[in-house]
Amino acid sequence: MYSGLFDLPWWGYVVVTLVLTHITIASVTIFLHRHQAHRALELHPLASHFFRFWLWLTTGMVTREWAAIHRKHHAKCETVEDPHSPQTRGLWKVLLEGAELYRAEAKNAETLKRYGHGTPDDWLERKVYRHSVLGVSIMLVIDVLLFGPIGLTIWAVQMVWIPFWAAGVVNGLGHYWGYRNYDCADASTNLLPWGILIGGEELHNNHHSFATSAKLSAKWYEFDIGWAYIRLMSWLGLATPRKVIPKPRFEAPKAVADFDTLQAVITHRYDVMTRYVASMRRVCKEEIARLKQAHAGRFDARALRRWVISGEDRHLAEEEKRRLSEVVRDSKALATVMAMRGELVAIWARSNATREQLLAQLHDWIERAERSGIEQLREFSLRLRRYAV
Repeated sequence: MYSGLFDLPWWGYVVVTLVLTHITIASVTIFLHRHQAHRALELHPLASHFFRFWLWLTTGMVTREWAAIHRKHHAKCETVEDPHSPQTRGLWKVLLEGAELYRAEAKNAETLKRYGHGTPDDWLERKVYRHSVLGVSIMLVIDVLLFGPIGLTIWAVQMVWIPFWAAGVVNGLGHYWGYRNYDCADASTNLLPWGILIGGEELHNNHHSFATSAKLSAKWYEFDIGWAYIRLMSWLGLATPRKVIPKPRFEAPKAVADFDTLQAVITHRYDVMTRYVASMRRVCKEEIARLKQAHAGRFDARALRRWVISGEDRHLAEEEKRRLSEVVRDSKALATVMAMRGELVAIWARSNATREQLLAQLHDWIERAERSGIEQLREFSLRLRRYAV
């Protein structure tokens, strides 16, 4: 019986399978995600063509389709138009049927037209790589020739690796469970601080907060193996990172915020908001404890805390939102914290305002925070004046 060109011990086949699938993961995160969808780095044609060829063999994915669907996910995140949000479609739907959701959205011509710009459109893409079945069939033949009957199992694992880990786990659990470094508008989370198995995509909240960053790790204890590969490729002249997550700089607090302060606040808006949420936790804890006694505990304290300091209301039914609004009206501190949060976000959300108008808005916010009578707000206004470009 034919046993393939390589006769390996059982653990050898496991290692081969893990190596092959890891190359596929690296191809997805470096080429499809960071390079094609977000233009976070430039790739040498040699590296770009290798990734395209490998993904054709191991996934059959079409570059334009993947990039377009992912860009739409960012543009319509957590809405009914998001192709794969567990917030609207349910966790199990995305976790178990993520690949099916991709295939369904790939048939949407409007999605490809609107979001698929700038992707490869050469002869190979049009005549070869668009034939998905051909690519994965060639991979099947290669696996059987190299490893014999066990090659069928290796091939099967290759075929389910991306649909499960990328389309399912990252898009599902990455918007449902985990920790958050940044208080961005969507529900994205970091699954683990060590991005190894899924190539760094585990750091999903970091990515959604800074989508054009070639590096997905942000904290000292986080590791992004995809970034390690990009750094190695840059040393070899095969890649050029364009942007990374900016690190906040602080200096002595200015007496009056100026245009540099404004620019620093806008640039580091996710850090600003994350620190705001952390600063307000004590206020909310004390006020909510008082309100639970006054209202005899007739409200969800956890939902109220999340709504007041993070603005997260996507999980709240209208009746629950109305009930929590009544509770907030009984607390001047909570109402102030909630209003000030929205006004702070408006400083970087007003795209049609002039720099002078935004600076005046920042001055007004700082002055009212200092007069609020809430110690944590006063301290945070001081922190805002410490941000530097």
